Amino acid sequence: MTDRPAFADDTERQRARSGDTYVDFHAEALKASQMFREEYRDRMNVVKWHEMPMERSADGLIKHIVNERMDTKECCIDIYMQFIPPGGATGTSRHLSEEVAFVVEGTGYDLHYDVRFDCKDEFVWEWETTPKKFEWGPGDFLYIPPYCAHKRFNAGADTEARVIVVNSRLMRAIGFDWFDQLEPAEGFEEFWVPPAD
Repeated sequence: MTDRPAFADDTERQRARSGDTYVDFHAEALKASQMFREEYRDRMNVVKWHEMPMERSADGLIKHIVNERMDTKECCIDIYMQFIPPGGATGTSRHLSEEVAFVVEGTGYDLHYDVRFDCKDEFVWEWETTPKKFEWGPGDFLYIPPYCAHKRFNAGADTEARVIVVNSRLMRAIGFDWFDQLEPAEGFEEFWVPPAD
């Protein structure tokens, strides 16, 4: 066995045990985990149709299927149904999580403004000025990339479109709670909070 120099010197050893502040973060985390598991047992496995709340939002009329505030066992994703009136549209939004959607009823299209970013000293975000258009109809699956500004249009003149939307909560949990409503859906302006930047 060869002799190796010590990784830490005497100064570092003295600093390692210095300090007069003690906490119980570890013990609190263990208790919190136990409390979560007890509370989790009583959460809903099934959400009945009448337990799904409606919301008039800046993105239009939606029905929450699973949401972190609904006491379900699902801890990672939020799901809602989006109702788009004939000839109408959602607002324009962007969020750092990916979004997937499934078209239940109606025909229409999405406009996606893709994002480019750089991070030398700070994040610099730039969005395309010309959107990409993606047409959709019943049974179609849609993918919206992270932080892509997007808006959904119902091309039908007589039929409401219904789209199931799924977003991940994980980005928020790790500190990237970047979610902006860039413009409200027509008729839903009273629910709009303009972005800070």
